[in-house]
Amino acid sequence: MTNLAQLLAQSELPLLEARMLLERVLGKNRAWLIAHADEAADAEAQQAFAGLAQRRREGEPMAYILGVREFYGLDFGITPAVLIPRPETELLVELALERIPANTPVRVLDLGTGSGVIAVALARERPQARVTAVDVDYAALTVARANAKRHKTTVRFFCGDWFGALAGEKFDLVVSNPPYIAAEDPHLGMGDLGFEPQRALVGGNDGLDCIRVIVAKAGAHLNPGAWLLFEHGYDQSEACRALLEAQSFCEVRSWPDFAGIPRVSGGCIAGMT
Repeated sequence: MTNLAQLLAQSELPLLEARMLLERVLGKNRAWLIAHADEAADAEAQQAFAGLAQRRREGEPMAYILGVREFYGLDFGITPAVLIPRPETELLVELALERIPANTPVRVLDLGTGSGVIAVALARERPQARVTAVDVDYAALTVARANAKRHKTTVRFFCGDWFGALAGEKFDLVVSNPPYIAAEDPHLGMGDLGFEPQRALVGGNDGLDCIRVIVAKAGAHLNPGAWLLFEHGYDQSEACRALLEAQSFCEVRSWPDFAGIPRVSGGCIAGMT
């Protein structure tokens, strides 16, 4: 009978990925797998592991196979209805937290929340903040609500198109990781992107359509002194700053990720005089 070590070797996957899949099948951790490498795998476990390994060999992202991905030190439930959280988005969370005073009931809005990782991370770090999250896709909101419950955070959710469900409401901070990839970008069919929901990736011909809408409409929903912060593509920072300046935002700038690439831009509304 095939033992666990042989099962991993036969998977034709990198050892780390194969172990993660086998951990899921057996409900055991890595230390247990290493200690029991010579233990026989029963037929049911072999069949389940073979199915997961085949999905991975066909390119399906690990996050979708496992149904979970770590973000900002927390595990989040992930389904093919939402984007897979990426490390560069943690920069947006860090910048937002700098603008949310502790123990203060500021109003925060996350536009296009998807799996809810940004909204939940902010609510977890700033429990006194009043966090609202919006997405146009009901399936995505189902994932986001489950993640808010998973981490025992209070987030108010709305289904709507950007600010459409928030008539008359104003916030002290608006954040967003909107679709920003150009429609003809060849990367859309590569790697994980080929499996992720295109509506959450593509931002029109130049990738900026959603950002244009957010920047144009944000002013009506921001209190004096409030900030708008959003993620964008590696080559879009200059265009994003121009959009912000055209709407009379103050302190407009872009911030680089750990690789030194500008990935978040933003500005604030002039305060009361």
